[in-house]
Amino acid sequence: MKDLFDTPSSQNIHAPLADRMRPQTLDDIVGQEHLLGTGKVLRTLIENDALHSIIFWGPPGTGKTTIASVIARVTGARFVAISAVNTGLKEARDIIERAADALKLHRKRTILFIDEIHRFNKAQQDAFLPAVENGTIILIGATTENPSFEVNSALLSRSRVFVLEAHTQASLSRIIDRALTDSVVGLAAQSVMIGDDERTILISLANGDARSLLNILDIASQITPVQDGKRVITREILGQAAHTKLLRYDTKGEEHYNVISAFIKSMRNSDADAALYWLARMIDAGEDPLFIARRMVIFASEDVGLADVQSLPLAVAAFQAVHAVGMPEGRIILGHAACYLSRAPKNNTSYRGIEAALADAKQYGNLPVPLHLRNAVTGLMKGLGYGKGYQYAHDYEDAKTAMECLPDELKGRNYLP
Repeated sequence: MKDLFDTPSSQNIHAPLADRMRPQTLDDIVGQEHLLGTGKVLRTLIENDALHSIIFWGPPGTGKTTIASVIARVTGARFVAISAVNTGLKEARDIIERAADALKLHRKRTILFIDEIHRFNKAQQDAFLPAVENGTIILIGATTENPSFEVNSALLSRSRVFVLEAHTQASLSRIIDRALTDSVVGLAAQSVMIGDDERTILISLANGDARSLLNILDIASQITPVQDGKRVITREILGQAAHTKLLRYDTKGEEHYNVISAFIKSMRNSDADAALYWLARMIDAGEDPLFIARRMVIFASEDVGLADVQSLPLAVAAFQAVHAVGMPEGRIILGHAACYLSRAPKNNTSYRGIEAALADAKQYGNLPVPLHLRNAVTGLMKGLGYGKGYQYAHDYEDAKTAMECLPDELKGRNYLP
């Protein structure tokens, strides 16, 4: 259990880089602009000291612990951090008792941060309810799991859920810049440098996780030899630091497009084995799993289409599941979807149809809607012939009429064979 702020790890030069670079103020936090940007809801609540118990839900390395500690600093509250993995009911009751004493004797509120709150069972979660209700503690829970399923309803109803997003490439790049230029707690004093290609690889390896990014950068800087007074990190060094073999692949260069092209064309050719191989190449190289999932959603409509109408719901479900579960387990979901789409029958009729219709829309411009298809919402419109001659399909056999629904210039046009 970590009580108060003790000695901030950011002042300990021997602490891991991720701890040393932990933001101390709201302005230091990178990412989560949808919550912490100027005028955004969470920032406003923090600055007005109007926070009650909250749940942070998001993937690893998105700043849940950091934001909780910054909240305590900004509001002047005691900060107690525990993990649900190694905290029992006795420890929980002791924390609540100390929080009550601090409030009574020193008028000081306590923010209790519970990491991995979803690992507490119902009885353990219930133990915090009275203290949350009477204001003895402000509870901040952190979870990578959907709190609707993993946090009991009583505690959830007394908390506000904030969803944290995985770091973008841009935000991770800013974190790298800070680490390389900070001469107090960062790596500037060691003259650590990283090229654009290596930066891209490092960001891919982090997969949206700032802690993972800084840990890899930290190790890489330590094992990079000094040459001409500088430590220049190479892709080989990054591979060693990340304990992985970096394949010839990056998420922006030609190989990125080559491999995703091979993946799509393998599925189109109904070659599940090849599709799995190219999928594995992308996963192993650190490709954004949501990028892969998005491409499969497109593929489900473009290439499978009407031949198997269940392919699109499955691809969308895969995208949502990967977003919720994250990696590395997300690889199973991606593999499942790739196999299904590869083996599904193929039909690109709807894709070719919309392309042909778009071509006509561009060529002919804004053709007028036939009068019989327009709604006569006023007397004037009715007098002008709006809706005249419209045939209500449900009044006819098989709910189909011979009524023309295209503009005169496109009568008889068939976009679908």
